[in-house]
Amino acid sequence: MAGVALGGAVTVQAQQAQDSATVLGPVTVTGAEQRTEPVQGYVAKRSTSATKTDTPLQDVPQSISVVPETLIKDQAMQSMADVVRYMPGVNAGQGEGNRDQLTIRGNSTTASFFLDGVRDDAMYFRDLYNIDRVEALKGSNAMIFGRGGGGGVINRVQKEADGQPVREFSVRAGSYNTRRVTGDVGQAVTPDFAVRLNGMYENSDSYRDSVNVERIGINPTVTFTPGDKTKIKLSYEYFKDDRTADRGVPSYRGVPLNTSTSTFFGNPDNSFSTVESNAVDATVEHEITSNITIRDRFRYAHYDKIYQNVFAGAVNAAGTTVSLSGYNHSIERDNLVNQTDAIFKLNTGPVKHTVVTGVEIGRQKTDQFRNTAFFGNATSVTVPLSNPIYRGPTTWRQSATDANSSATVTTAAGYVQDQVELTEQFQVIGGLRFERFDIDYTNNRNGQKLSRQDTMWSPRLGVVFKPVQPLSLYASYSVSYLPGSGDQFTTLTTTSANLEPEKFTNWEIGAKWDVLANLSVTGALFQLDRTNTSAPDPNNPALTVQTGSQRTRGFELGVSGNITDKWQVAGGYTLQKAEITSTTSSAASGASVALVPRHSFSLWNKYQITEMFGAGIGMIHQTKVYAGADNTVTLPGYTRFDAAVYANVTDNVKAQLNVQNLFDRKYYSTANSNNNITPGAPRTFLVTLTSNF
Repeated sequence: MAGVALGGAVTVQAQQAQDSATVLGPVTVTGAEQRTEPVQGYVAKRSTSATKTDTPLQDVPQSISVVPETLIKDQAMQSMADVVRYMPGVNAGQGEGNRDQLTIRGNSTTASFFLDGVRDDAMYFRDLYNIDRVEALKGSNAMIFGRGGGGGVINRVQKEADGQPVREFSVRAGSYNTRRVTGDVGQAVTPDFAVRLNGMYENSDSYRDSVNVERIGINPTVTFTPGDKTKIKLSYEYFKDDRTADRGVPSYRGVPLNTSTSTFFGNPDNSFSTVESNAVDATVEHEITSNITIRDRFRYAHYDKIYQNVFAGAVNAAGTTVSLSGYNHSIERDNLVNQTDAIFKLNTGPVKHTVVTGVEIGRQKTDQFRNTAFFGNATSVTVPLSNPIYRGPTTWRQSATDANSSATVTTAAGYVQDQVELTEQFQVIGGLRFERFDIDYTNNRNGQKLSRQDTMWSPRLGVVFKPVQPLSLYASYSVSYLPGSGDQFTTLTTTSANLEPEKFTNWEIGAKWDVLANLSVTGALFQLDRTNTSAPDPNNPALTVQTGSQRTRGFELGVSGNITDKWQVAGGYTLQKAEITSTTSSAASGASVALVPRHSFSLWNKYQITEMFGAGIGMIHQTKVYAGADNTVTLPGYTRFDAAVYANVTDNVKAQLNVQNLFDRKYYSTANSNNNITPGAPRTFLVTLTSNF
């Protein structure tokens, strides 16, 4: 589908159908800035995530992976964990069974998520029903996205009302009572007004005993062009996810416990996660001149979540019993963010510049309350491994350390960036962001109030050299900071209130090569240093010093696109080593970072056999990883194959069968700790019918 370009004069195309009826065409805006259009096929050519401007990926001196809607549909992806399997250098975590959690270049995060470039950092499982593509910008990037994101960020690009007529409905069913429906309807109502509505409902069971997920999403969007130089986009999303909180299986003698893949540990009746969100997004763009565009993005989101679980602890030495414990945690969050950018295109002699200058302000308020599970008067209970389900009496009340608190974060940032084209072969990009971060914290249990203010300067610098047109070579340097109050900024203690921000420094060299017109290969060597992390004072372990550090070094290779008109590929390879280089509060010097495989590889192939039939085959491989920072429990490496067949039943109806884990390999996909390990799904069949009219 053709995208809407940003800023400029409105042009509307009318088409004459064979019956002479007039059909409104796409609402199109042209001018100084253009929106990156939806990706055709598997290969993306442009992105706005890395620069805030519509930039060819070859001109971005940093690794960026794009998973477009076509690949999402071909593989029947439904979650962020599905998406990142085909993003080199990105690994999915368990997230305690209640949230997305990723490790990007050795750095774990629950907050480095964005929607259309605006922060979406609440803890929940995101869906893909209304998403055009998912982009991963790897390495430090605070100049663009602000605090955090030390290893990289994930940006989801939402489908928008672009005026293209779309009527698409899909139904999916499969193993473990998978049931899911989606709809996508849109059109131009008038030459300057377009609407679109995406919706989703799912109610599915799982290969894990007593586990279920029910979710619903609805996302209406409108695009309005009141004049030839202005465009307004509005979006609202209601989303609810209600699921069994499943934290997997424990370990025994340094490896995952040898038990059935389906066995649930804990109490499924007392383990659930419910999140409900309402979000409003607005974008206004105005072309002042042909070379100056102003863009304002606004987002308000309210998240209401409660999470409760009874989960496994350690198995006894004899391997006969396992301890269980539990807690519940309710969080209510309001996010308010506004970004205003001015984009200038100008020349200084023969040198071309694209300058972005802007400001961002934000306010985030979080209220949280936590209870501990009591089994009688104890906070744990022991059950036999032969029957690790506990349905005895459980009460939920606050322990001495449980949270009852409020935290308010306010941020204000200003930034400037210049993309300089010195010659057709040589480009430079440089930018600097100043950000002020304030957090005010109240402990509602004792009335204690704490606050912290940080000011952070985040630079970026990159060079791009194109010896020949299809090839670009680059080098880059960038920095990000994470305030001491942590990834989610929900708590502050007398210790963390005195901590300086952690620092993330990314050095990278790489190449991007369009081997064919629609086939891209990328490669990068990188070093990412995390410094200023907290550690126990060697002279007084009761005190904290900021001498801890971590380093990730590696190589990434990515491929996407068409080898022939009928053969599409997507995948990559990563070699990386992430280790603690100076003892931190959670790990000793020399320890490997959890959930980071030394080698990982994925490759998906789709071949259109005839006009009616197609087939796909893919492989995912990774070597062993450690479940926790102490490196005492190992998840074995594994290789998994997936397959699919596709049929164009009619001009308007398509059918596909996806088989995940084709050879029914038993493996462990991820973990949250040494005793919260997720078994990979057995062989899974998914059938999808899609109708377009």
